[in-house]
Amino acid sequence: MVHQLAFDLPFVEGLGIEDFHLGQFNQSAFAIVSAWPNWPDPVAIITGPEGCGKSHLSSIWARKTSAEVLKAQDFHVADIPIIKSSGALLIEDMDRLQINENAVFHMLNLIRESGGYLMITARKPPDCWGIKLPDLLSRLRLAPMVEIAPPDDTVFRVLLAKLLHDRQLSVEPNVIEYLTLRIERSFASAKNIVAALDRYSLSKNRAITRAVAAEVLSDLKSIDMAVEE
Repeated sequence: MVHQLAFDLPFVEGLGIEDFHLGQFNQSAFAIVSAWPNWPDPVAIITGPEGCGKSHLSSIWARKTSAEVLKAQDFHVADIPIIKSSGALLIEDMDRLQINENAVFHMLNLIRESGGYLMITARKPPDCWGIKLPDLLSRLRLAPMVEIAPPDDTVFRVLLAKLLHDRQLSVEPNVIEYLTLRIERSFASAKNIVAALDRYSLSKNRAITRAVAAEVLSDLKSIDMAVEE
């Protein structure tokens, strides 16, 4: 018997504005991206849980502004001159690791002095980042902050459909409905189940049906239970 090997191949995630689904849960975040450069402050912060679309929105803004893009853990004092030359900067995952507070403080001052713009993404608001430098926290509190909320059922169905489409997976509507009613209503859960379905489909060379979805979901739950034990 010939077994098909499943390779964890990269897939192209649609991150253009045409791929963005606007709903009540992300309307405020989309509005602040669309409003640039007419911001009330040179700095804007978008927060929300893992996989909620922060990177999608910030990538739209970065393309719109030709912003320099940095991860928080990659930001150093040496990067500050970049801000002057680019005029716009995107720093993602600001709450991921312990940040260089002095460097960020000087960066915020330079943004305001130079007439530049900064977008920050994080899972939680600045007050939850464990910042020790009072002046830095007060500067961050001046920035408009918008939160992307967890999706409702309607949005969750659209999210599942988009993630499946990104991986070029075709399913019947009843598969999406089945998953919507049975998995945690979070962006991370949606990404996990779609990635698992993709691996299963490749390894078994089978179409993704409701029965396949049930089998994959059962396997994932078994793994979670084993980890907890």
